[in-house]
Order: sequence, then C-alpha cells, then structure tokens
Amino acid sequence: MLHLPAHHHAGHEANAPLLFPEYKTTRLRSPKNDLILVPQRLGEITGPVFGDADIAKGENDMTHANGGEAQGQRIIVHGRVLDSAGKPIPDTLIEVWQANAGGRYRHKMDSWPAPLDPHFNGVARCLTDKHGHYEFTTIKPGAYPWGNHHNAWRPAHIHFSLFGQAFTQRLVTQMYFPDDPFFFQDPIYNSVPEAARERMISTFDYDHTRDNWAVGFKFDIVLRGQDATPFEDPEGH
Repeated sequence: MLHLPAHHHAGHEANAPLLFPEYKTTRLRSPKNDLILVPQRLGEITGPVFGDADIAKGENDMTHANGGEAQGQRIIVHGRVLDSAGKPIPDTLIEVWQANAGGRYRHKMDSWPAPLDPHFNGVARCLTDKHGHYEFTTIKPGAYPWGNHHNAWRPAHIHFSLFGQAFTQRLVTQMYFPDDPFFFQDPIYNSVPEAARERMISTFDYDHTRDNWAVGFKFDIVLRGQDATPFEDPEGH
C-alpha cells in the first residue's frame, strides 16, 4: 500500500511549498485558505487495485511508437520504491511522462518550435515487482524554454506519478539528471529545501548500461522518513 509522506520534521521539510513566488504559476495555483479534508468513501479506499493484467507488455518502453523508433539517446531508468525502513513497496503503479529529445511534449499546448518526434509519445507505465523494482526504457529528454523569467530553461527531467491502492493515494515528483547546467535558475528544483534536492537527481549507472544500446540511470524513490523523496506538498507547508 502506498502512503503519503510522514508528517514529521525530517520527511515533511523535504517537500516544496505549494506557493513559491519564484515559480510564477504557483501564485495562482496555490490555495489562499486552509484545505478542507474530504472523507474517503469505500470505493476510494478499496479500489482500484492494479494487477499485472492491467499493464500490457511494452508499456514501459517509450522508444517505439506509431510504427517507428524515437530519435535521441536511449536510456534505461530504473530503481526501487521503498518505505522509511528500506523495505520494498510491491505492485505500485508508476506512470511517467516527459518531453522528447528536442525538449518538446506531445501536447496541444506545447507550441515552441522544437521538432515533434512522430515516434515518441512521451508516456509510459509499469508496476513495481515484489522487490519494489521498476524499469523504463526511454529517450533522454531535452531542456526547454518555459517563460517563467528571462532566458528560463527547465532542466531535463522526467515526471513520476505513483499510485497506491486507490486514485486518491497518489504522489508526484520529478527526476533530474546529474550535473544539469540549468539547476541554478530553475525555481521548481530550487523550491525544494537544499538538503533534499539531491534526492531528486538520478545517478549514472554503468552496471545497468547496456553495450551498444542504452545508458543506465538509477532513481530510487523513498516514500517516508528522513530520506523521503520530495513530493508535491498536499498541505502547502
């Protein structure tokens, strides 16, 4: 079962606030009043429960789509989903989405003039196995401009969404790549307390790199505790 991050000091302080003025759109998105707790109904607590049959073979591979192969550097992103005690979380649904190698999303609202790749949709999903392990094959995403401030570029990143046994049990974060030159001016990355930022950065994994095929990156996700991965803060603290 997937739980929300623990509300103790060490884990809670890792999360970014909902209102971070340097990230301009949070000024409109963040709530102005205290949030209201809506009680969960039986259907939200007991389902849906995701099983192996719900994930089709190949849904964790973004390098092939629409009858062709995506352009860009192939990478393998893998890791484990763990709790605060280091125990694996099995059967967790992970969904990811990202820009293509040119830094463009396949989305009608993304109109900056980078090329669209007809063979890259930029979405994938998988379930963690009994050891909490997951793996995706994809293309390393490119940086893209986003107009938050002058000459603003987002570091290369992949969005991660993790579900528990119900849609209400959801955590969202981003995975970055080592030594990205745009970390210094990205307000989303810098909204996270400095001591916790490295938890969002993947590590190069030579052992998981495949000869003549793809470069490996490792990204473990810790749900609770002092080593918790920073997530969107549901309470805005």
